[in-house]
Amino acid sequence: MSDREPDWRNESLGARVRVALWLRDEVGEGGTFSKARLRGAIRGTEQVDRRMRDLRPAGWVIRTYRDKPSLQPDQLYLEAMGQPIWEPEHRAAGLRQISAKTRRFVYERDGHMCRRCGVSAGEEYADEPGTRARLTLGHVNPHNSGSTANAEDLITECARCNETVRHLTGVQMTKEQVWDRVRELSARHKQELLKWMGDDRRPLNAAEKAWGLYRQLPAVAREELARDLQALVES
Repeated sequence: MSDREPDWRNESLGARVRVALWLRDEVGEGGTFSKARLRGAIRGTEQVDRRMRDLRPAGWVIRTYRDKPSLQPDQLYLEAMGQPIWEPEHRAAGLRQISAKTRRFVYERDGHMCRRCGVSAGEEYADEPGTRARLTLGHVNPHNSGSTANAEDLITECARCNETVRHLTGVQMTKEQVWDRVRELSARHKQELLKWMGDDRRPLNAAEKAWGLYRQLPAVAREELARDLQALVES
């Protein structure tokens, strides 16, 4: 590598470019690495795992243990390097642009709630007290991420589900663990869940839709709306 080529240690470069350069220089095609090792190299960058994901639409093939059984759960495998996004003419390769109109439509269509876990914007996770949800957009099929940015290809996800679904952070529950919870449901709830599975969506009732809209309001507006509703109910 010549002295004139960009260096992944250069913090003035974008995180996506730095990740690509690090993979090229420190891992190489056919090499394995861990998320912890990547985070340790590209320090001070938020969502460095996502920047690595953003390389896939540019032709980078990065396998997880779900794709390559010989890997450990914390290992990743660089099967092939894609376009050299550190070069100016390839800098935008694979990046997708979601219009503001499309983004608003998808959020409203999904009731401003995560389609995967049901949490709404700013709501506290039941299993992570103190951690509040941030909504983002994900692809219906995560393996097609970056391919299109049409509303039918997008769903509302919280950041936590978005990361987990893409198989780059966290470890998902196993089928057996989910099945144990399903078996504990009442007969009515089993039938309800089965219908949701068939439709591939969980329909929201009017109150749930209103809740999602309420959660996306600024804090001051939420307080005012809650007071107005309290007065309406008591009248």
